[in-house]
Amino acid sequence: MYGRAEDGSIREVWDRDRQWRLGQRLHVWKPVIAAINGYCLAGGLELAMGCDIRIASETAAFGCPEVRWGILHGYGALRLPKTIPLSAAMELLLTGDRISAAEAYRLGIISRVVPPTELMATARQVADKICANGPLAVRVTKELAWRGLETPLEEALRLYTALGALVRASEDAHEGPRAFAEKRQPRFKGR
Repeated sequence: MYGRAEDGSIREVWDRDRQWRLGQRLHVWKPVIAAINGYCLAGGLELAMGCDIRIASETAAFGCPEVRWGILHGYGALRLPKTIPLSAAMELLLTGDRISAAEAYRLGIISRVVPPTELMATARQVADKICANGPLAVRVTKELAWRGLETPLEEALRLYTALGALVRASEDAHEGPRAFAEKRQPRFKGR
C-alpha cells in the first residue's frame, strides 16, 4: 500500500507490515469468514484470500488492479492460482480487470452469492454451523487443509496421522459418536 511517509514523500509504507499480517492468517486455526459487500480489490482481495470461507453479496466486485498502477499484487498472486484455475487467475492478475460476484462464484473465489440484505445473516449461519461442530476437529481440519496446499503428500499424511491420533484421543471424539448413537446433539468441550 502506498502512503505519505514522514518526510512527505509517497512510497510503499505497508509492505513489511502487510506481509506479517497476511502470514498470521495462516496461523489462526479458528475459521475466518469473509462477508464481502462492495469492492473487493487489491489489498481487500488479498485479505479475503486469507480467509477460509468467502461469502459475497450480489453487488460485490473483485479484482487485482495493481498492475494498472505498476505495482505488485503479491499475496493475491501467491494465493489466487491455488484457488482458481491458473488461466483465470493469470487473466485477473495480469489485466487488472474487475469481475462480478457471480463470476467470482463461478471461478471459485467465493463459496456463495447472496442478496446484500442477507449477507451478514448468511455469514452468521455458516459460523453457527461451524461452531456446532467439534472444535478440535474443526481446528485440525483447517490446519490440514491449509498446510496441505504447500506440503508434499507424504509429509502431509504424517501430519494427518499425528494430529488425527490427538483428535481421536480427545473427549470430543468420544462424545460425538455417543451423541449420534443416542440421537442427541453433542456437547463438545474442546478437549
